[in-house]
Amino acid sequence: MREIFTAELTALGEDLAAMSRLVESAVGAAGTSLLEANLPMAEAVIADDHTIDALERSLDERCVALLAQQQPVARDLRIVVSALRMSASLERMGDLARHIAEVARGRYPAVGVPEPLVPTFTAMHEAAVSVARQVTNVLQTRDLELAQAIEDDDDRLDKLHADTFAATLTAGHDLTPQEIVDITLCGRYYERFGDHAVSVARRIVYLVTGDFAEERGAI
Repeated sequence: MREIFTAELTALGEDLAAMSRLVESAVGAAGTSLLEANLPMAEAVIADDHTIDALERSLDERCVALLAQQQPVARDLRIVVSALRMSASLERMGDLARHIAEVARGRYPAVGVPEPLVPTFTAMHEAAVSVARQVTNVLQTRDLELAQAIEDDDDRLDKLHADTFAATLTAGHDLTPQEIVDITLCGRYYERFGDHAVSVARRIVYLVTGDFAEERGAI
């Protein structure tokens, strides 16, 4: 029985990594569709989000079954509870990528970002892709230094998010009301994407160390 339970815990970790790879692909394609007015890419991100949702439902059902049937304690309990929390964060990251793609689709054939903001959103796109890649790596390796790197990239996203507010308040940009709405929404989507990535990283720290990152003064 213990061997079966261990195999189930291993499968949970593998499925979380698979979810993360899908999220990584989604945010990369969503940002590209936003910056390049790539309608097929945007529609693919929107359509494929159901796969991430289905994985989350499957993971959650298996975690609940493990809690009910195995009644895990100590580190095993941490693994199952953390898997529940991390699957929710990954699912939300997938939703945020879909929201970005929806803005791209809604503005097609125009580019979803006004010209003055292209450098800012290009940087946000790059930071989000980096965060997503690091989340996949940290799920696979449980490396605490990689977890810290996620926090660093989230700080970059927070700063860029603040830059979008400054841009909308700069009179010289002459933005339309719709452009202001799109900038505000997409900036928020990217900022929240980073926050959920940090949540996953902190759960990994909890798994490895047994305490929360905030209490350790790290990440």
